Amino acid sequence: MSKPMRADARRNLEQILLAARDMVAERGPDVPLDDIARRAGVGSATLYRRFPDRDALLRALALDALTRTAVAAKAAAEQERDPFEALARYLREALELRVSAVLPALLDVVDPANDPLLSPVREESARTIRRMISDAHAAGTLPEGVTFMDITTMLVRIARPLPGPLTDEAKHALARRHLELFIHGLRAMGGGVKLS
Repeated sequence: MSKPMRADARRNLEQILLAARDMVAERGPDVPLDDIARRAGVGSATLYRRFPDRDALLRALALDALTRTAVAAKAAAEQERDPFEALARYLREALELRVSAVLPALLDVVDPANDPLLSPVREESARTIRRMISDAHAAGTLPEGVTFMDITTMLVRIARPLPGPLTDEAKHALARRHLELFIHGLRAMGGGVKLS
């Protein structure tokens, strides 16, 4: 049985994964590991002690992103009575977690669908989101033609950082605004609209 991680080691790991998440979303998976360590506020030796190479870090980042999104989806489904509100809450939380900005950037490096560590977490999250969509359809609050692929693809499109000179904060503020417009549009259409 492995020893539990010390509080400072756990904090360093969280800081490394958060820094990696933001930098991969902004600059792609080839971002220098020393830059990630610097943003995390740890020494390069600390990063390399935990992650011996880029692949190990990126796989851990994918697992962290998938785990966080699975937790967010489950919490939204369990805590919101209205299925549309559950879906909207999940979308907002997923945007803040930057999952839909990070995972597409990692697809050339990791394979969440076939990796034995990543695939079960990915499937758990997808199952919960599909159930929220199905429940919203059944409640008549989400147009029947809106699919899992529509929802997840739109989240990726909204979450990806915009090119150009805007600050990271301004880009994320726009992403939040665009997500609210998307949610508002879905709500306004309701379940009475048939999409082809």
